Formats: sequence, structure tokens, C-alpha cells
Amino acid sequence: MDPNIQPQCLVRVVDDDADVRRSWQFVIEGEGWTVQTYANALDFLAKDSPFIPGCVVLDIRMPEMSGIELQHEMKLRGNQLPIIFISAHGDIDMAVKTVKDGADDFLSKPVSTERLLDAIEKAVERDLRTRTDNAELERTKAAFRTLSAREQEVALGVARGQLNKQIAFDLNITEKTVIAHRGSLCRKLGVRTAADITRIMMLIDKAAVTSH
Repeated sequence: MDPNIQPQCLVRVVDDDADVRRSWQFVIEGEGWTVQTYANALDFLAKDSPFIPGCVVLDIRMPEMSGIELQHEMKLRGNQLPIIFISAHGDIDMAVKTVKDGADDFLSKPVSTERLLDAIEKAVERDLRTRTDNAELERTKAAFRTLSAREQEVALGVARGQLNKQIAFDLNITEKTVIAHRGSLCRKLGVRTAADITRIMMLIDKAAVTSH
């Protein structure tokens, strides 16, 4: 992990044991991370900002709201921060369930410092990749919305592997008009090749499927 990026990311430690919070904060900050601790899940939900990249180191058993309940609530709120579960009472079934529900890792106490730091680094790296991908997708969707209806139809034809004359026939327009639309949509999308157009159409299609 780039040491210049680490301080910009936030490792959240959510545990009802004050000694555990202090211990983990000391260890994690010692590796260059910025750390914020929370005594319970409700405090985390009320005060934490999901817009800051990083991850959550989360205890399973806590009063009022358990770690698993917090994971469920985060999903409902669209909070995609990676979660590393830590528990003294975990079993295989619990570990499998949390990972299936999207957790990055499940560690059983006592946790070695090396194992915890490795899990944090991998989780934060994934979060940064996800945020980069999401930002690219939003830029692509915004650019796609600037296309006219006809330009979108031409882009779809290109993504299907059709030649200009095939697109012209299907849309009942001239091949010259298709070429003009292709030039316009390429400028708006900031691309040059048919492969670029195809990639963008695949991103748009994937986003539409995921949102349903």
C-alpha cells in the first residue's frame, strides 16, 4: 500500500470493549493508517461517513446491535465499506454466512497483528478499486446521457458488431448519416474505436442489470 494513500483512508474499529479498541488503534495507527473507533454499532451508524475510503474492523457480539445486524443495515443503506469481522465466538457457519453476505474476512480471536494488518490492507485496496470503478461508471453514464436517441441506437449497433451499412439499413438512414452519428457519439464519449464503444455499452448494460 502506498504510504501516501494510507493516511487518506480510514480504518473504523467497532467494538464494545474499550481495551480492544485502544489496542487495535495503537497497532493499526503504528502501520500508518488513520483510525476511528466506535463503542457500538449505533454510534458508528450515527457518526461515520461512508464517503471516506477504508474498511470496518467489526466485532460480532455487541449490545443493542450485533456486528451481523450492522452488516445488514449497512447493505440496506448502500454502504459498501469492506468489513473484517472479528469474534471470540465465531464458528464456521457464522464465518461462511458473513462472507456470503459480502464481508471481506472473518478472523477468530486472538488475532495475530500480522493477520489483522494483512486483512486491512487487502480490504482497503478493494475499497479503493471499487470506488475507482464506480466513479468511472458514473462518468460513463453521464456521458452516455448526452447522446441523442439516434446516437444511442448507432452505438448499440456498433456494440453488436454491425457495419455502418447494416446499421443504416436497420435504422432506415444513410450510411453517411451513420458515420456522422458515430463521429458525434465518439466525441461525446471521449472514445475512438468500435471496441471502446462496445466496452461502454457493456458497462451501461451491466449497470442497468445490477440496478434491478
